[in-house]
Amino acid sequence: MHYSPTKKEKELFRAILALKDEKEAAKFFRDLLTISEIKEFANRFQIAKRVFKGEPYAKIAKDLGVSTTTVSRVAFWLKQGMGGYRLVLERISRNRQFR
Repeated sequence: MHYSPTKKEKELFRAILALKDEKEAAKFFRDLLTISEIKEFANRFQIAKRVFKGEPYAKIAKDLGVSTTTVSRVAFWLKQGMGGYRLVLERISRNRQFR
């Protein structure tokens, strides 16, 4: 999969990298996104985290109140995307930032 970020997207990514901590990130994302968007992104990340840990798709879907199709879509990007989910999940699992 190939993706070339635009100049605007690169600027957004640099802005995210400028955030110093969770509190700053919460403020920035709340201004940038709607509450629904934040919840959706958080849910996708939880799905990716649980698929990464090897949990069954049906359990993830039930626990998070999403369809197994949604879990499958996230799992697809985890396994066959550009490696972004995996990069972050491996990094934070080494640092014990999630359980």
